[in-house]
Amino acid sequence: MRTFISDFNKLVKLRLTLTVVFSASISFLIGAKQQGDIMWFNWLLLTIGGFFVTGAANGFNEIIEKDIDKLMKRTMDRPLPTGRMTTGQALVLSLLMALGGTLILVQLNFLTGLLSVFSIFLYAFVYTPLKPKSPIAVFVGAFPGALPPLIGYYASFESAGFGFEYAAVSEAAIVITPFVLFAIQFVWQFPHFWAIAWVADEDYKKAGIQLLPTTKKDKVSAIILFISCLLMLAVGFLPLYYGFGGWIFTGVSLIGGLLFVWYGYKHLREMSDASAKKIMYMSFAYLPVTQLVLLFDFIRF
Repeated sequence: MRTFISDFNKLVKLRLTLTVVFSASISFLIGAKQQGDIMWFNWLLLTIGGFFVTGAANGFNEIIEKDIDKLMKRTMDRPLPTGRMTTGQALVLSLLMALGGTLILVQLNFLTGLLSVFSIFLYAFVYTPLKPKSPIAVFVGAFPGALPPLIGYYASFESAGFGFEYAAVSEAAIVITPFVLFAIQFVWQFPHFWAIAWVADEDYKKAGIQLLPTTKKDKVSAIILFISCLLMLAVGFLPLYYGFGGWIFTGVSLIGGLLFVWYGYKHLREMSDASAKKIMYMSFAYLPVTQLVLLFDFIRF
């Protein structure tokens, strides 16, 4: 049983799945507060449904990449490459999670269920097969990677009508907020994944995957990575500009953005794995910290 639980955690990429669910949950709470009240049972449904949907997408991803995963040190211990789990078993688990998660999320409203299905399709069946073919996969993958805030935000509404008449803020704010949250997470994908791609480049190449902008650890890739860090500085001001982020959030996001720029600049000069790791670790911290601060900053006002 312990082995199965360990293999299940690896199949669904537990840490990644929990990060995705966290992101969706924060957006749910922001959307609920904008309407004036939080329905905690719906939040629980989102958390459970979001876990299953994300786990299913990761499961399909590992099924498709089973042979590729055998070639990389970072993935060769996953249950499918090692043979501890068969493709059939992984497929049944992934299908059950996809169906169960979608059925749970569609209970919240139809749009939430539809977006969850779209995220599975885009991540598993568009982004995943594209990874060995072209670095454009990072751009394509940024879309499903940024959908959790959108899904979580829309899950906070009881129906597709979105109940604007009950909202504690203007209809315009409700329309723009989820897309600002989406934009921040969309832009964040680039320094995050390009930093990982730089650090893991040798391992990725064993499997024929080249995700750096130029497919090489060269100056152009470093410049593009630095530009993506600069963009993180800009998107941090969007919540304040659109009226739902306070000065505390803006200050924290400014500090985070400046750190992105500093580490990006250092990497541009050094072009080393060590400098890329600093961007990577910064990306791990930035998203959960700023999302929590945005939530608490929003609740204060």
